[in-house]
Amino acid sequence: MSDLVTAITSTSPRDLITEVPVCSDYADVTTVRAQQPEAIAAAWARRRRRDTARGDERLMIVAADHAARGALSVGANVTAMNSRTDLLDRLRTALANPGVDGVLATSDILEDLLLLGALEDKVVFSSMNRGGLAGASFELDDRMTAATASSTVAAGLNGAKMLCRIDLDDPGTLNMLTACSRAVDELAAGGVIAMLEPFLSRRVEGKVCNDLTADAVIKSMHIIQGLGSTSAYTWLKLPVVDEMERVMDATTLPTLLLGGDPQTAPEETYASWERALTIPSVRGLIVGRTLLYPSDNDVAAAVGTAVDLVS
Repeated sequence: MSDLVTAITSTSPRDLITEVPVCSDYADVTTVRAQQPEAIAAAWARRRRRDTARGDERLMIVAADHAARGALSVGANVTAMNSRTDLLDRLRTALANPGVDGVLATSDILEDLLLLGALEDKVVFSSMNRGGLAGASFELDDRMTAATASSTVAAGLNGAKMLCRIDLDDPGTLNMLTACSRAVDELAAGGVIAMLEPFLSRRVEGKVCNDLTADAVIKSMHIIQGLGSTSAYTWLKLPVVDEMERVMDATTLPTLLLGGDPQTAPEETYASWERALTIPSVRGLIVGRTLLYPSDNDVAAAVGTAVDLVS
């Protein structure tokens, strides 16, 4: 039995808050989950937290909540994210860079990283609505199936993110808007960020596609930033599109730029990020597959490039 399991089985739940050591490998993580699941709550309680904005107030966040919607592909590789341990390896490589401020993920991934000691002094965002499974007939009825506002606040996280795809021809959009509006209020009541990721979407030959024209992004922003009874804690997560200066003129909310599924040459992607990062209301990047699964598979180099752009 590892030192980790010996330690947690010889102490009381209250003692766990200060005495839970870090898992050394993935086998330890599974052992803790099986034998002492309450250690996860204790680990959240004793985690060293940090404010969302500090220093230059610019953020570099890695994102890894795609798998919970069944979106496991990266480019043409439809099974790219099948391996959890491979994904965790990539996330730990990214988080080891001191220029990476934190991570956005679903609770299962966050808890793995927590037990591995990768979330100390990091910004952490949970992911809330993962019910809109990729390719499902109900994809745009994107219900809250992951983290809740109360669990986000209780764990001491910086906020929670919601995907907000708006299809005027799909009645599921109204359920999503209603649920997200409620969550905005609940997160604000807890004093943490509600990060909203809006798109105007439509089905093309049965597949949900996002409209990435400037006017479509602007319209989605106006709809989404009006959700809830307060926007005091609302941030936006937006794609980098043409005419970003005009796009960003549609909001005063702090905004992070997303990377999306990499489809263009890395140099072109990085150049578009660099241009958009000069806009004052853009507070940084929140990027997943582009950095975690780069075309050359060099995660450290891709993350280093993004960190340099944000710095």
